Amino acid sequence: MALDIGSTYNRLHMPAPQDHGRARHGASLQEDAQSKINGESAIASETAVRAGLSANLARLWRYGLVLSRQRDVADDLVQQTCVRALERAEQFVDGTRLDHWLLSILHSIWLNELRSRRVRLGQGQVDAQTALVFDGADMAETKMAAMQVMKRVNDLPEAQRMAVFLAYVEGLSYREVATVLDIPIGTVLSRLAAARAKLADGEA
Repeated sequence: MALDIGSTYNRLHMPAPQDHGRARHGASLQEDAQSKINGESAIASETAVRAGLSANLARLWRYGLVLSRQRDVADDLVQQTCVRALERAEQFVDGTRLDHWLLSILHSIWLNELRSRRVRLGQGQVDAQTALVFDGADMAETKMAAMQVMKRVNDLPEAQRMAVFLAYVEGLSYREVATVLDIPIGTVLSRLAAARAKLADGEA
């Protein structure tokens, strides 16, 4: 009797009917495990964000003040940053710099605020220097160190002012400044060089 090799091969290599069920069950277990890991990771991220927010409020407020040059606007920026950070806590990568992540969020909120102002004012462009007017009385009343910085950099264009604050006040590296502002590192260096030149001229 002739041996049907093809038929024998198929029988030997065809998975038993219950194998499909086992495979599906295994995949389901893997999905459940991954879902659990993702859930635990999200909880860990939110916990880290909540724990780190209070420690970074002063830094966020100083940066908000540098951007807006108004205390009440800085307060609003910090509040919005906290809300957005908690809403997007799962996006924070545990083990990375929370302060940089928060500064980036605040910076993004500020840019959106400027765009909204342009729309409300019906203008295509608004000079950031005149978008918000700095109140000198607040500066006289406020004793925070941030105001000492404002005395020196208040007249700088906004782009230079942001770079100077992050690099020289907050102590971020050039690469970290570039990450927060979402610009090339070469642009950071250019802005800082221009700001130093302006400050040097002011001292002369």
